[in-house]
Amino acid sequence: MRPNLRPLLSAGGAAALLVVAACSSGTEAPSTSTGPATPTSSSEAVTTPGAPAAPGMSPDGVTTAVEAPAESTEDDYFQACRAARAWMDQQGGDPRSQIEPYLKTVQSEQTAGPGTFGERWSDLSPGQQSAVIVAVEAAADALCG
Repeated sequence: MRPNLRPLLSAGGAAALLVVAACSSGTEAPSTSTGPATPTSSSEAVTTPGAPAAPGMSPDGVTTAVEAPAESTEDDYFQACRAARAWMDQQGGDPRSQIEPYLKTVQSEQTAGPGTFGERWSDLSPGQQSAVIVAVEAAADALCG
């Protein structure tokens, strides 16, 4: 298991996470569902085109949120953020519009890379998947450092 990011944060890293947390706070209602857990990988998702997506899942079956605290090392987070930003820059256009396409790419590929902490998406824990999503959102906002 990888160590939690919080003890490793420098003052700048803590400030960046506070910015990310402040931007995301209040944007999602807490889950009150007692049904089955939301899938944490696209390989577990079953969606019907045109059907409403589950919380944390886009209509295209891309995991966009995981109900777990982000869990990564500072170095892994930085590398994931930089990898996502480089990909977004190659695509051109508004980086915020590249979040879901990038997540779709890392979730569907069966390769490991810096964008997923050197592991395949399906092998990441929910906390690591959550950290990848946080890093991708930070990349779109040019907050990699």
